[in-house]
Amino acid sequence: MKVIVVGSGGREHAISYTLAQSKSVDEVICIPGNGGTALEAKCRNVDVQGTLEQTVISTAKQDSAAFAVIGPEDPLAAGIADALWNAGIPTVGPKAQGAALEASKDLSKQFMAKYGVACAESATFTDSDAALAYVHEKGAPIVIKADGLAAGKGVVVAKTVAEAETAVRELMDGKVGEAGKKLVIEEYLQGVEISVLAAVSVTPASAKAGKATIVPFLPARDHKRLLDGAQGPNTGGMGAVCPLSDVSEETMRLFNERILQPTLRGMIQERMDYRGFIFFGLMLTKDGPKCLEYNVRLGDPETQAVLPMMDFDFASLCEAILDTAGVGALASFPLAWKTGYQVAPVAVSGGYPGSYAKGKQITVDNAALKATGAKLFIAGAVTDRRAKSGATGAMVTNGGRVLACSAHGSTFDEAWAHAYEALKAVHFDGMQYRKDIGLPGAAESN
Repeated sequence: MKVIVVGSGGREHAISYTLAQSKSVDEVICIPGNGGTALEAKCRNVDVQGTLEQTVISTAKQDSAAFAVIGPEDPLAAGIADALWNAGIPTVGPKAQGAALEASKDLSKQFMAKYGVACAESATFTDSDAALAYVHEKGAPIVIKADGLAAGKGVVVAKTVAEAETAVRELMDGKVGEAGKKLVIEEYLQGVEISVLAAVSVTPASAKAGKATIVPFLPARDHKRLLDGAQGPNTGGMGAVCPLSDVSEETMRLFNERILQPTLRGMIQERMDYRGFIFFGLMLTKDGPKCLEYNVRLGDPETQAVLPMMDFDFASLCEAILDTAGVGALASFPLAWKTGYQVAPVAVSGGYPGSYAKGKQITVDNAALKATGAKLFIAGAVTDRRAKSGATGAMVTNGGRVLACSAHGSTFDEAWAHAYEALKAVHFDGMQYRKDIGLPGAAESN
């Protein structure tokens, strides 16, 4: 069968690569894809012609695609899954109602409160004076969040009241556009962050049959700060590790009881059609895990560390999520995981997360890379049209986060060593990366 993956980042390269490993998949059509998917076996890039929605529908019909997987949040929030299902194309990704759990922080917090999801206390504001008064009442540290999608730039952890005041004014004055016109101001939680990605198959029909389900994956951790030791500015993610030795069975039990199950009940009660993935951003506090946020898709760069740990057929999992036969296939799907660890540091362009140059030639010592067993998942890079005819693997940088180098090991130390040895095989001008992904002291903590 042929399948479609929508998106152009490192997450989408990882999804496409993993789907391509399935014996049942003949071709992965990447819309639009990137320089990595362009060179990946069994993968083909398709440029967007007209709108994204039109391109996906026309391509799916022309190539008789079995299903589509939507990578990023923006098209989900815009209702692409609704449109594809209406066109007869099974789609892994929630419809707009479910996607609003990420598209609106306010709606998300209302949902958590309504269904008893363990989370931080918060209040929502559309008036800056009222928001500032709340900040003065609560004091600092405190968390200021833009309500809408802001490409990872809409959250400020303010350590002082002055910082919080600046964040309120800047966000409401348009720093992130319309996304910041409404603010969610949250209690500051003390602890360390983790990510739990999960597969979701919830429809009114499956709920009625008692077969709606959310199945969590192994816990992972993203490292957001640019520099070693969790220093420097926030980024889209400088690397990830999976699984986590500091997450106990008891923590996961509490997560299931206080966060996952209430979320599932809420989806059922709200009669959502949510067939896709969900990302639980969690803070591990002294009172147990609390939910910081939902993302309505797989995380990036967590996906680049979690998917390689899968010891099952990813295409079959997607088919179970879709559950087109209505038999509750996800509830009985046999998830299995490799032993060991996966470490995936990210290489970024010089100047990121500020301004950076594009078009830097990427060179890879393929023999050295192969010796480590690592896999490069490309994000901000495209094929180099200037390369000589017949050249293979020629790419240039085209974004801030350029690639993730994901490596496995039977122990964390082995995985870490493989990942960083593999990074030595990659070069582009201005390339920088953290050297402590997964190490003690590297995780962001409050």
